Amino acid sequence: MNYYLRYFDKEILVDNVDDAIAFLADIPEVDMNPMLEEDIRIYCASDVYYPKRYKVRPRVYFIIIKTDAPTMLDFKEKRAVHPSLDRIEKPMAPVLVRLNEELYGWYEGSLDFKRVLMVPGTGKFQYRDTHFVAQCKAMSGMDCYNRIVEYLRGRVDERSQFPSAKGKNFRFHFLGLCK
Repeated sequence: MNYYLRYFDKEILVDNVDDAIAFLADIPEVDMNPMLEEDIRIYCASDVYYPKRYKVRPRVYFIIIKTDAPTMLDFKEKRAVHPSLDRIEKPMAPVLVRLNEELYGWYEGSLDFKRVLMVPGTGKFQYRDTHFVAQCKAMSGMDCYNRIVEYLRGRVDERSQFPSAKGKNFRFHFLGLCK
């Protein structure tokens, strides 16, 4: 296991923790103390492969990344990606599966969006949270979303903002088959 360390434009790829600590000790801004050294040793010995960043001062950090890359060039070109991270496949969320499931019928969709409205007293415009519910014939939840947004685009100010169909501001449920 190798360790990539970077602090601004100073960077190094080392193969042991002692070299990493020596690199950090040579940087005057990094206050290498026994607690920091112990924390770095614990991180390097752990099975965690996520990068770790340490605060030097407000909004200034150095970073440590575990890698299997033998050289800095291999690390920079991402030739040694950790194998366990390659195998992880994110399962498709059930909402996304239902959103694209085709079943022709009646759907009820509700949408929370930002609607642009003029304030009568000032003549200025502002965004207002608006809840809209509609029942429509559609092929899927995504089709229901598209029909609702298409309907609203023709009836509200074009600066109004519509949420993603995959987000929490759009909900739908199937009411029944069409005849």
